[in-house]
Amino acid sequence: MVLQLRVADVMTQPVLSVTPDTPLQQAVQLISDHHISGLPVVDDAGVLIGELSEQDQMVRESGVDAGPYVMLLDSVIYLRNPLNWDKQVHQVLGTTVKDLMRKDTHTCSLELGLPKAASQLHDRSTQRLFVLDGDGKPAGVITRGDVMRALASHKES
Repeated sequence: MVLQLRVADVMTQPVLSVTPDTPLQQAVQLISDHHISGLPVVDDAGVLIGELSEQDQMVRESGVDAGPYVMLLDSVIYLRNPLNWDKQVHQVLGTTVKDLMRKDTHTCSLELGLPKAASQLHDRSTQRLFVLDGDGKPAGVITRGDVMRALASHKES
């Protein structure tokens, strides 16, 4: 039954992450290659310290227009080629993740129930919650797409 599922049961893992000193080009490439819209930023011990979100940060901080896009489950589908604005983003924003990252992140625990996670995704108007272990390290990520797939795959008895 879906109501009994926990975040740990449906989260995507392992979660990709970057450090503050990761070159921006490398982080942008990860986002592009894996069709995701954000990455957790971790310190040298692997503890979550921030987030790099392509839409929130690149557009808000620079005024660079990434162009129109559509979110379909976990994928970002650009209606224009995002590679066209890649050079402009790097020129305006800097060269490492620490130049862009934000420190306020949306997180939850491994034990959080799936209905509560879905509620948090909605209430916080976010695409993802980083799932943290007891040490504050990202153990996975739960997205709106993960919730939808869980609903689709678990039939009520």
